[in-house]
Amino acid sequence: MTERQFVKTTIEDRVAIITIDHAPVNALNNAVLDELSATVDELNANATVKAAIITGGGQMAFVAGADVNEFTKLTSPEQAKEFAQKGQSTFNKIENSPKPYIAAINGVALGGGMELALACHMRIAGDRVRLGQPELNLGIIPGWGGTQRLTRIVGPAKAAELILTADNFTPQEAYRLNLVNKVVPGGEVLKTAKDLAKKIAGKGAMAIAGAMDAIGKARDAELTAGLAIEVENVVRLAGTEDAQEGITAFLSKRQPVFKDK
Repeated sequence: MTERQFVKTTIEDRVAIITIDHAPVNALNNAVLDELSATVDELNANATVKAAIITGGGQMAFVAGADVNEFTKLTSPEQAKEFAQKGQSTFNKIENSPKPYIAAINGVALGGGMELALACHMRIAGDRVRLGQPELNLGIIPGWGGTQRLTRIVGPAKAAELILTADNFTPQEAYRLNLVNKVVPGGEVLKTAKDLAKKIAGKGAMAIAGAMDAIGKARDAELTAGLAIEVENVVRLAGTEDAQEGITAFLSKRQPVFKDK
């Protein structure tokens, strides 16, 4: 992996752990976004990686949000548009990846940090973290996908409440809203995310990619179109060596050994 200043990556058992390390609160500025975007490109192209985790460095934050200092530099509509599109483009790469990304929310996740977590496919949260979209307190709105992804996950009425009040909310409320998959003690967040990622990484790479494709289309397409895409992936996978191995192993009552073929 390429060495970077603010985004660190390690790989364990075919799982990539991406740590955003921009002290003190891992705020996202142009440089961090550039490094995160390049890291995602690199991991998506790495055939040895089957799943990825994004977490925050230090003890305080997952990502506390966009770097507010960047906003002072947005002196024209063109600059504001470029900054919004950069964040959206980076997060779209995560959401549209053929590999699952898990947000290990180990500290505050506010504003752009919340939007980064929303772009991941699964979210594990510490039991004392704070979550929220506080942008309206600054006279702006979420601009890196928060208005769209939060609405798709929790529904328009609840998304309107969370965005328009700009109130923080607890991980327990996030769990009730299906916004996070699990809430665990703070010290267990990364371990829980790794256990989940490694369980997924034990499956065949082509089956993972096929499922991710179908799930992604279910999010964006009408039911009929989504069902057609599901069929396409079933047909594509049916004749693979991994499918034959998985079925044979099941019938033989043994663990499958996938070769990603």
